[in-house]
Amino acid sequence: MKTNSIIEAKKGFFEIALKVNGERRELSVRNGEFLLDALRRHGWKGVKKGCDTGDCGSCTVILNGKPVLGCLVPAVAAHGGELTTIEGLGSVRSPHPLQEAFVEAGAVQCGFCIPGMILSSKHLLDNNPSPTEAEIRKALDGNLCRCTGYVQQVEAVKNAAKKMKRTSN
Repeated sequence: MKTNSIIEAKKGFFEIALKVNGERRELSVRNGEFLLDALRRHGWKGVKKGCDTGDCGSCTVILNGKPVLGCLVPAVAAHGGELTTIEGLGSVRSPHPLQEAFVEAGAVQCGFCIPGMILSSKHLLDNNPSPTEAEIRKALDGNLCRCTGYVQQVEAVKNAAKKMKRTSN
């Protein structure tokens, strides 16, 4: 989605246009505001605020097909782009295979890191439907979890890959 330049709406605020979870949206963002804060302010609470320094991965979203850390990306940089948050993957009634697999594998404990892990895993599986354990671990490397040793999350990604292969055939 390409649009014209960013419009300054009020002093210190800018209007940006982008697709969020498949829907065209116009967001008012503050001068210097990061994507994480703008998304949360506009209601996408699945994007978690963890370290605010790019170290934990809790704020991971997919921007233009790549996982990015929302706490490091200026909100205006998303103008004209396509963004996926955890809210865009599935719902309680119709979860994405990754969401199902994380629950089934017991990979969700406190849940704080899970949105970022699932989005990082989605990017991996979108680009590599049959990843090795090492590739899964590398994809999850930027996502810190204090509750587990990542065993359940790696199992969940393996199981989701199998589910996704079955449903695509």
